[in-house]
Amino acid sequence: MVLALRASNEGIWDWTTGERRIYCSRRILEFLECSDSSVPNLFLPPHDAIHPEERSRFEAVVRQSMDPGGPETLAIDCRVLTGSGGWLWLRIRGSVVRDRQGRATRIAGSMIDISRRKVAEAQLEEERHLLRQLIDHVPLQIYFKDLDSRFVMANRRMVDWLGLDSQQELLGRSDREFFDELHWKAAESDERRILENGEPVTDKLECETWRGSGDETWVQTSKFPWRDRHGHLKGTFGVSSNVTALVKAQQEAYALAAELTARNAAYEEELQLAREIQQALSNVQFPHVDDGQGTSIEFASRYAPSSGLAGDFFEVVPVSEGCVGVLICDVMGHGVRSALIVAMLRGLLEKQRSQAGDPAAFLHGLNEGLCSILTRARTTMFATAFYGVIDLKNGILSYACAGHPGAIVDSQQGVRQIPADRSGKGPGLGLFPGANFPLGTLPLPQMRRLLLFTDGIIEAQNLSGDSFLESRLLEAVAGSSHKPLDGQLEGVMESVRAFSGSAHFEDDVCMLGIGIRCPGD
Repeated sequence: MVLALRASNEGIWDWTTGERRIYCSRRILEFLECSDSSVPNLFLPPHDAIHPEERSRFEAVVRQSMDPGGPETLAIDCRVLTGSGGWLWLRIRGSVVRDRQGRATRIAGSMIDISRRKVAEAQLEEERHLLRQLIDHVPLQIYFKDLDSRFVMANRRMVDWLGLDSQQELLGRSDREFFDELHWKAAESDERRILENGEPVTDKLECETWRGSGDETWVQTSKFPWRDRHGHLKGTFGVSSNVTALVKAQQEAYALAAELTARNAAYEEELQLAREIQQALSNVQFPHVDDGQGTSIEFASRYAPSSGLAGDFFEVVPVSEGCVGVLICDVMGHGVRSALIVAMLRGLLEKQRSQAGDPAAFLHGLNEGLCSILTRARTTMFATAFYGVIDLKNGILSYACAGHPGAIVDSQQGVRQIPADRSGKGPGLGLFPGANFPLGTLPLPQMRRLLLFTDGIIEAQNLSGDSFLESRLLEAVAGSSHKPLDGQLEGVMESVRAFSGSAHFEDDVCMLGIGIRCPGD
């Protein structure tokens, strides 16, 4: 038993209730930082060694255990004052021995330090609070339903949309309680189909006829299968945007169709934000880009998230004929918060397509949008980004950088990094509004390939704690320069894995390779 307690890091205590002294094992004395002669009897009033926030609850538990006919066990988690003046979280458990009249004569049990667990629980609760703030500030209705199409979670906008005061009023209810049969049957049919085949329903225009009033509203909805982190199906989740004004205006005047389409596109940009929530990059389809005279652009990529929710992503943005934008982005941190910022940036990206030909203006627009959202959510996050525009007809690469590692240019003269110094970079996205991002240019004849990457590559460490760094990355790119573009990226990945001695990356890794293919190549 002693060996078992030692392995579990628990200490034991034994108190004969008629005595003031209490026996505590050596492990408990270490917890409390005291000696056998000075150890306090925590169970005797006035309980000064118990933290004031837990004292009344502790007193109640002890009193119930001492009452005749009280419970047979004593159990409580509380903070206890140590000999050095600090507070330590202890899990206290005990068994009560009673005489024939039911009076407690002896209580014995164990104590264990649970301070680390309590800190972790507090951090998790803060993470949940921050996530909830962000979700409630997204300008879309977001909701989760169980396998029977009953609501289990909804954001503030969805609760307001249904005319309720709180999320608690919505839990366990279904669409049939709010809408007429035509709408709720169609909605539940979509959800059953998603549960059966796993295929999402995207951008569906739905007419909602409200039960009781008969009023009609229109929403544009996307729904997806909801799975837990183990892949088990739990139900469906969806996002919808109110497009009632657009649809009714279209019904009233067909001549306004073009204007309605443009306004609907704005709603589509907002839907893009929600569609990307907890969605990883997969099955990338690159556009075909050429100048009509034989020069074209080829693409290749590598994506290795460190966990199920990643903060890195890239985009290839068509600008015009023979002209394309390439973006790589790295959001601060990992997990749910980073993935949600990725979703927000993807939504903001759609709104910046009109400025996609100007890298400095493009990053400025992303920064303004992200700053606005984060300010409303009262939270601090940021992302780094590199954005370049390759114009085959004019033979120019223009680029701007938001605190991101510079892209690598592979040319006949060797490999180098752009921008070459800090003066060529702007601040990270989302740090403060009004930021400017310096614009750089490079003649396309001076490059044959361009490599965009995130810091998961250069921050990969070996067993000695040394980082891969830009210098080794430049060597890896040069060493694989003779290979096809896809092979060059794989060569870089192999170099990083060989350096770190592991196939797993501690941080998200994302690379986008761009090759300029001239006639005759």
